[in-house]
Amino acid sequence: MLTIIFATGWPIWPLLLISIIGLAILLERTWFLQKSRISPKIALEQALTLAIRVNDQHRSNSVQITELGAKSILGKILVAGLNSISLGQDQLKCLDAMREVAGPCIKELNKYLNALATIATLAPLMGLFGTVLGMIEIFASQGGTSNPTQLAQGISMALYNTAFGLLIAIPAIAGWRFLRGMANNRQDELNEATRLFIKANFDN
Repeated sequence: MLTIIFATGWPIWPLLLISIIGLAILLERTWFLQKSRISPKIALEQALTLAIRVNDQHRSNSVQITELGAKSILGKILVAGLNSISLGQDQLKCLDAMREVAGPCIKELNKYLNALATIATLAPLMGLFGTVLGMIEIFASQGGTSNPTQLAQGISMALYNTAFGLLIAIPAIAGWRFLRGMANNRQDELNEATRLFIKANFDN
């Protein structure tokens, strides 16, 4: 493998670099977008329990609320709602407070996904560029005489750039679609939990 990498020339190195970046994004986003980190079901249950205490005692349990906000993104959003309820604010203000916190959180769900899509788009083009450069060098080095064996071997090595580009692009596209689906699912779960929280506390 190392022999092939060194033989294909310098265009292979940018491809290897973006492949490492793409793999890092795939691993990081797969870890980050887990349901337990974004929208665990228990977070809503805890928030509803705390909301009942706030309504009954007319004061907030700051320690438990702080702990809830530290555990997940959904917890942060629900904490904003609990703080609004503890201040005696109406449904609209409570919803606005939760949306204000949710905005940056939603952006966090889609972080790096555009970079991964860019890698999936650029990889085959970079591979093709490397192949074209390799072909130019091969034909230029042949001059007036050509050795069919050397020519075939040179073309074969040049085509490795295109192969590497496709090898990077295919999993990058699949990974982008997978992560985009995960991000959309987490966003839907956050919206649904917010709706249920508002309904439980204000629809009387």
